[in-house]
Amino acid sequence: MDRPPDPPQSLPVVEAERLAVSRRIARVVLAIALVGFGVWILHRFLAALAWAGVLAIALWPLYRRIARAFPGDRARILAPLLVTLSIGLIFTVPFIYVAVEGARELRIVVDFISEAQRNGIPTPGWVAHLPVIGGTVEEWWRTNLSDPNAAQELLGKLKPGSVAASARLYGAEIVHRLVIFGFTLLTLFFLFRDGALFSRQLLRVSDRLLGPDGERVGRHMVQAVLATVNGLVLVGLGEGALIGIAYVIAGLPHPVSVAALTGVLAVIPFGAPVAFAAAALYLAAIGNTIAGAAVFCFGLVVVFVADHAVRPVIIGGAARLPFLWVLLGILGGLETFGIVGLFLGPAIMAALISLWRDWTESPDAGIALKEP
Repeated sequence: MDRPPDPPQSLPVVEAERLAVSRRIARVVLAIALVGFGVWILHRFLAALAWAGVLAIALWPLYRRIARAFPGDRARILAPLLVTLSIGLIFTVPFIYVAVEGARELRIVVDFISEAQRNGIPTPGWVAHLPVIGGTVEEWWRTNLSDPNAAQELLGKLKPGSVAASARLYGAEIVHRLVIFGFTLLTLFFLFRDGALFSRQLLRVSDRLLGPDGERVGRHMVQAVLATVNGLVLVGLGEGALIGIAYVIAGLPHPVSVAALTGVLAVIPFGAPVAFAAAALYLAAIGNTIAGAAVFCFGLVVVFVADHAVRPVIIGGAARLPFLWVLLGILGGLETFGIVGLFLGPAIMAALISLWRDWTESPDAGIALKEP
C-alpha cells in the first residue's frame, strides 16, 4: 500500500526557515565585512603581528620553562615581561651598535667622496691580483676613478649634501622600523601572557570552520613554523659557525664578524654564498688564492649539505611537507611577505597539504572517485 504524502508545511514554518537562512547569510556577510575592515585598519601593523606570532610559536617551549620558575601569579606578568625584554635586547643591542658605528663612519665617507672628486682615487694594489678580471678592472679603475676629471663626472651625483640627505631619509625609515618592532614586542608580551587562552579560542574557531580536522590543520601549521625556525635559523647559524672556522684557518681579517654575517645571510635561501664568495674573492685579491679557493669550495659543500640534506629533513619531516613544497613555501613566502614570509610560507603550505590529504585520502573521496 502506498504511503500517503506528507502534509504540506505550514506557512509560519517556511517563513521561519527562510528567516533563519537569511540571518545566517547576514551574519556571514557581516563577519566578512568586519574582518575586511579590520585588516584594512591594521594593514600597516600586519608585519608586526605576523612577527609576534612567529616569535611566540618559536619561543613558546622556552617561555613555558621560564614561567614555571616563577611562583604563583607572578609568572603571568614577570615571565612574559622577562622573555619579551630579552628578545628586545637581543635584537636592538647589535642594531644600536651598528647604527652608532655607522654614524661615526659617515663623516669619513663624506670626506672620502669630496677628496675623490678633487684628486681621483688611486688604483689599489690588490686590484691587479684579482683572478681572471684583474687586468680589466685595473684598466677601468685607472680610466674612470684615478683621473680626477673622470672621477668628478662619475661621482658628481654623490655630493656630501645628498649623502647627508640620504642618511636622514634612511634614518626616518629606521625609526619607522623601530616603531613597528616596538609594536611587535608589545604584541609578543600579550601573546605570551594570554597564549594558552588564545590557543584554545583558535581551536574552537578552527573546529567551527573546518570541523573535526580543524585542530589537526592548526597543529600542522604550528609544527611548520617551529620546523622552519629550526631549519632556517639554527641551521643558518650552524653554517656560519662552520664556515667561520674556514675563515679563521684561511687568515681572513675579522673572521668572527664575517662568520656572524654569513650565519645571518644563511637564514635566507642562497644568502650564504654571497658572504663566503666575497670573503674568497678578498683572499684571492690579497694574494691568498689557494686559501680563497679553499674557503669557496668548503662553503659550497657546507651549504649544499645544509640545503639538500639537513633543512629538508628538519622542515619537511616535522611539518610532513615534501621538499619541493618546503622550498616553494620558503621562496614564495619571502617574495610575497618579505623576511617574515620565510616562516609564514611553509605554515600556509602545511595547511594546504593537510587539507589536500584530507580531501584525497578519506574513504568518501575514494568512493567518489570510483563513481562514474
